Amino acid sequence: MPMFVDTSPPGQCIFCRLVAGEIPSARVYEDALTIAFMDLGQVNPGHVLVATKRHAATLLDITPEEAAAVMQTAQHVARAVMAVFNPPGLTLLQANGREGDQTVFHFHLHVVPRHAQDGIALSWPRKDPSPEVLHDHAARLRAALAAG
Repeated sequence: MPMFVDTSPPGQCIFCRLVAGEIPSARVYEDALTIAFMDLGQVNPGHVLVATKRHAATLLDITPEEAAAVMQTAQHVARAVMAVFNPPGLTLLQANGREGDQTVFHFHLHVVPRHAQDGIALSWPRKDPSPEVLHDHAARLRAALAAG
């Protein structure tokens, strides 16, 4: 992940300022709920960020309508990225919280064209829990979902 971390307070974050037009950006797409713009820290040509226009720090802070709009915009942008840059792969990345590697605390999703040997590593150590542990985790999650 990039070394940049935005420490601005809500409402003054770099993406809020970008949405408000207070700082320049290379905008790609915009609608009522979302904005898509080129990432300043391009990993590969065509690396685009899709963000909510309203300030919300994480996935848990956006509305279901905003979540749907971000994914629709990401798909729309991804089709354009594939048409223009023709990468052999594409990664969507969305991070939440410091421990989740979020660096700008305004909800956004990366649309990253991928190429062999592009330096991006998305790997983690497998834990391989037993089927019993997985079923227990699933039951606890089902109970939380049922409780609302």
